[in-house]
Amino acid sequence: QLQLVESGGGLVQPGGSLRLSCTAAGVTLDAYAIGWFRQAPGQGQERIGCINNSDGRTDYTDAMEGRATISRDNDKNTMYLYMNNLKPEDTAIYYCNRESVRGAWSWGRGTQVTVSS
Repeated sequence: QLQLVESGGGLVQPGGSLRLSCTAAGVTLDAYAIGWFRQAPGQGQERIGCINNSDGRTDYTDAMEGRATISRDNDKNTMYLYMNNLKPEDTAIYYCNRESVRGAWSWGRGTQVTVSS
């Protein structure tokens, strides 16, 4: 059964950085385009960006204003979201999921990122 697991979140001071990880049981992630998303308290889900499965190219929304980098390690079946110069408004639960016309997989629990001094 497919299960997405996000990790790496935590409490970080403004200006700090974090690297989030996305792993999956039951699926090989590099066969799919994988996106990162976040949801802040009281807000809707926001797309951060995506890494495609064919050539590893990435695309990003303006959500993090160029402060996010998505990468992958196929040997570890893991996707990463590196974020720098974090701001309090980046506080949210972060998720990964497939980006496909066939729709998303079941969502994982996400990983909480809190940016605060």
